[in-house]
Amino acid sequence: MTGALLMAVALSSAWIRRMPISTAAIYLAVGCAVGPWGFDLVRVDLVNAAPWFERCTEVAVILALFVGGLRLRLPLRHEMWTAAYCLASLVMLGCIAGVALVAFLVFDLEPALAILLGAILAPTDPVLAGAVTVEHSQDHDRLRYALSGEAGLNDGAAFPFVILALLLSQPDWTAGDLGSWAAHRLLWAIPAGLLAGFVMGRSVGRVAIALRSRNRDTQAPTYLLALALIALSYTFAEAVGAWGFLSVFAAGIGLRRAEFDAVTLSPHPEAGIGPGRAHPPAETLVPANAVSEKELAIPAVAAGVMVAESFSFGDTMERVLEVLLVVVVGISLASHWDWRGFLLGIVLIALVRPLVVAACFAGSATTGRQRALIGWFGIRGIGSLYYLSYVIPRGLDRSDALTLADFTVSVVALSIVVHGLSATPLMDWYNRQQDRAGK
Repeated sequence: MTGALLMAVALSSAWIRRMPISTAAIYLAVGCAVGPWGFDLVRVDLVNAAPWFERCTEVAVILALFVGGLRLRLPLRHEMWTAAYCLASLVMLGCIAGVALVAFLVFDLEPALAILLGAILAPTDPVLAGAVTVEHSQDHDRLRYALSGEAGLNDGAAFPFVILALLLSQPDWTAGDLGSWAAHRLLWAIPAGLLAGFVMGRSVGRVAIALRSRNRDTQAPTYLLALALIALSYTFAEAVGAWGFLSVFAAGIGLRRAEFDAVTLSPHPEAGIGPGRAHPPAETLVPANAVSEKELAIPAVAAGVMVAESFSFGDTMERVLEVLLVVVVGISLASHWDWRGFLLGIVLIALVRPLVVAACFAGSATTGRQRALIGWFGIRGIGSLYYLSYVIPRGLDRSDALTLADFTVSVVALSIVVHGLSATPLMDWYNRQQDRAGK
């Protein structure tokens, strides 16, 4: 089934791109069609499927985070990152609190379960947000950069609050447990994960570029380098008690900085740089066909090949997993659709996030239309499904697990449909407004 869907998407890609709807919404519809709501060919209960679904969603998020980090070329201290930092901290906390409050007051969930639901729905999605995030490494639009940085950062930054909610659900927790949680899960795990990934990505990238340029190795398997960097950054972070998701995202940023370092020290001969003009990303100067050994001796070319091939590998794997996981969501809707989750999704998408964004971004450098779109495009997806499958086998009884699954799947499905229908027309409108403002 997945193969047939991939074939159909590949053959009709030009037609699909012209449609005012995301491919994720199409995959969701296919899932509904083959599930109990349609031909009843497949049934999925995410509570029972949690062990294997956790692994699939984890891999999908990891790949998306790495590729997302690789797209963000500006230094971490650049002012374009400011909005992303705010979204991944203050806005995320506000959304957790808002969802938990609505779940507790309106839907009568237990406080710990309400907080856990808020944490599960906290991360915006790095897999399904392709239409609103940066399109390429030269895209420095403030709106897209904010949403891209947020999707990369908050998939890891939400993890401490998932752990906190699990802790609060235990009847014997103490104030000392909260202190240990804050010291380990916040003060250590977040900065350690970011630092470990960035250092590893930048170091590995520098070595790879130097070796490939020196040896003029046109056949080097870059996809293995990307896989190895992803695996090493994730496992190292987990081994030292840091957040692996943040480490993988930072590894992608670090690999990109290695490319930046290479073109800074040894510019491409055709870059055409001059006063006031920065060196373009190395991959934009690499031909689509094979690079010769002579060309590969130029470090900027070696860097461009490395980045381009990493993008190609990561994007391909991410798309395959996106098809599988969104189809599963469509199938599982028959088991987990809940009108309460639908209402909660409306409140989160149309009320909680826009209000929190408006409050946190008041007086910032973002324009009014950028703030409005940042508030609207809080896309929920694979990241929330990962957290759901993560918490189910960790101390929850089946009743609470079913409640979380019903709410989460309903909110994710609503987000896929609503944002899938609105992303293209709204971003087209935004681009036209930006073009007019620039004239």
